Amino acid sequence: MNGPEILVDFDPGLALFVSHERRDGPTTAVTDGASTLGHVVESLGVPLTEVGALVVDGAEVAAAHVPAAGQRVEVRAVPRPQRVRPGEAPDAPLRFLLDVHLGTLARRLRLLGVDAAYESTDIGDPALAALSAGERRVLLSRDRGLLRRRELWAGAYVYSDRPDDQLRDVLGRFAPALSPWTRCTACNGALRAARKEDVAERLHGGTRGSYDVFAECGVCHRVYWRGAHHDRLEQIVRAALTEFPPATPAPPAPRTPSSTIG
Repeated sequence: MNGPEILVDFDPGLALFVSHERRDGPTTAVTDGASTLGHVVESLGVPLTEVGALVVDGAEVAAAHVPAAGQRVEVRAVPRPQRVRPGEAPDAPLRFLLDVHLGTLARRLRLLGVDAAYESTDIGDPALAALSAGERRVLLSRDRGLLRRRELWAGAYVYSDRPDDQLRDVLGRFAPALSPWTRCTACNGALRAARKEDVAERLHGGTRGSYDVFAECGVCHRVYWRGAHHDRLEQIVRAALTEFPPATPAPPAPRTPSSTIG
């Protein structure tokens, strides 16, 4: 770019995305005089999904604002918890879409009852963005390029590569309603109570003899019970509910097996 100079100050929470020289306070940036502020910010490394507000000379502006020479720009991080779409009903449940690299996070969100669609094969960025828009889902990804696609309904960068931290990041940022043990960790369908005699033919002998309480996915018909690794799953659920307690306690539900959780 070769045009007006502006002064840009990035929130410390956005330091991951910008070059080292832009992490310690305001720095100059040269624009072309025609590009929007949103384009300028993204060209400096920050996906707009991670921007909470753009403030120019003390006044908040839209991403479509075209900066003029000498203007001072503050790029603020998203607030937490984040209201995804101001026009959405405040009690509308959030729905997520996770890319191919976030399978463990998807299963853990489902364990907590959060609607988390997941593509186990790479369907490509255009298809993921279209799915986000078509189903009004928040796309979760560590791919910054994917999060810059204009078709997205909403998106968010996942800041860690560790599943425990990823889950904490998403729950802290979006505060989705939690209802543990109510969703299929394999396909995201809703679980329903199942009678032992109705699922007996699909159980191994040891399971039939050891367990009496079962649930079944209404979509893929996978059968669930309180499996051998239940304690590990219970720790994940307990930790989430302790740090992010639901506004209204969820009723007890059949437990999911550990074999579907990474």
